[in-house]
Amino acid sequence: MSAERDELMHLVREIPEDQVPQALMEMRRQIRAAHQHTWPPDFFASAPGDGVGIAEQTDEILRRGFGR
Repeated sequence: MSAERDELMHLVREIPEDQVPQALMEMRRQIRAAHQHTWPPDFFASAPGDGVGIAEQTDEILRRGFGR
């Protein structure tokens, strides 16, 4: 067990009983937020091809004024 997890366990035991519901709600929120951010994002690999074609054209795309 890491030192941080050990400290967390100690702090949990120290929480006054009347504050447990609030602390539990916050921990659940933190865990849900951590699980929502997966990698890679869904848009990765959403374009056809393997990306090599675009990478090979980088200089040309920039020369043409990318985005203009």
